[in-house]
Amino acid sequence: MKRVWRILLVLVVLLLVVLAGGYLYLSTFLPRVEAPDITVEVTPDRIERGAYLFNHAAACIDCHSQRNDNLFGHPLQEGTVGMGGHEWQMPFGVLRSPNITPAAIGDWTDGELYRAIVSGVNADGDALFPLMPWPNYAKMSREDIYSIIAYMKTLEPIENEVPDSEISFPLSLIMNTMPTEPDHQPIPDKDDLVAYGKYVVTVSSCSDCHTPMDDRGQFMMDQYMAGGNPFPQPTGGAAISMNITPHPNGIGDMSEAEFIHLFKMYSDSAYVHKPVGNGDFNSEMPWLYYAEMDTLDIKAMYAYLMSLEPIDKKHDRYDPEWTAAK
Repeated sequence: MKRVWRILLVLVVLLLVVLAGGYLYLSTFLPRVEAPDITVEVTPDRIERGAYLFNHAAACIDCHSQRNDNLFGHPLQEGTVGMGGHEWQMPFGVLRSPNITPAAIGDWTDGELYRAIVSGVNADGDALFPLMPWPNYAKMSREDIYSIIAYMKTLEPIENEVPDSEISFPLSLIMNTMPTEPDHQPIPDKDDLVAYGKYVVTVSSCSDCHTPMDDRGQFMMDQYMAGGNPFPQPTGGAAISMNITPHPNGIGDMSEAEFIHLFKMYSDSAYVHKPVGNGDFNSEMPWLYYAEMDTLDIKAMYAYLMSLEPIDKKHDRYDPEWTAAK
C-alpha cells in the first residue's frame, strides 16, 4: 500500500512540475515575435493614406478615442483622438484601449509599432487581446501598415495614462500563444471588385463583428458574416450585428446603390447629433467613420459580400432586454 502512495506522490509531483514548467514557459518565454529593425519614412503620401485608413477604413479612431455614448453612432469627443481609455466589459475581464498618441508611444521604435499593429505584441513584449484586430491588419499590405505608422506620428500628443486591461486566468496566459508573424497581402487591382472588396473588408474588420462566435470565443466560419453578435450598450440592451451575406435575410435584396447610400447617409450631421436615451437603439457600427470612405471602396465591399454564400439568419438590430446571462 505504501508503494502505491509513493507512486501517487511521485505522479502528483511530476504533474506539478509539468504545470509549473508550462506556466513559466507561457508567462516568460511567449510571445516570441520580435520587433523588426525598420525605419518608416514619413512622407505626404503615407500621411494621406494613413489618415484615410486610421480615420475611416480601419476606423482606429473609433476605439482609441473617447466616445459620446449619448449620441447616435458614439461620435468621438473633440480633442480626444488617439488618447485611448475606452473600456469593454467582457466575461473574462475588462479591456481598455491604450493611448496611441506620441505622448504615450513616442519612444516606441517603428519596429515596435509595426509589431503591435500586425502581430499583437506591444513594446513591453506583452500580447494584445485580438479585440484589437491585429489578425486582420496582418493581412494588409506592408505599405499600408507603414502609412498608418507614419500618420500616427502626426497625432497631437495627449497625456492620458490608461490602466492596463484586466484579463482573468487562464486566458491571460493563453493570449501569449496568439501572436504570429504577419502574412502581408498586396492590394488587389481595383478593377477586380471582388478581390479588392475582400481586401477592404479585411482592413475594416467586418468579419469580427458580423461573424458569430461560439461559447469558446471562436468564430463560427460556417456562418461567416451571418451576424448575431451582441454589443452591450451603455444606455441599456445590446445592438445585434446584422447578417450581411447575400441572403434575403441579409443584404440579398439590397442594390449596390442602396448599400452605398446606407454608408453615405451618415455623413449627415443630423445622425451625428441624434440623442440616444436609456433603452433606445444605438448602433455599434462605426458609421460616422465609414461614411467618409471612398465610394469605390464601399462598392467593392458590396461586390465581395454579394459573392459570399447566402446564409438564412435573421436578427433584430437591437435587443432592449439583453443581459450577459442570456
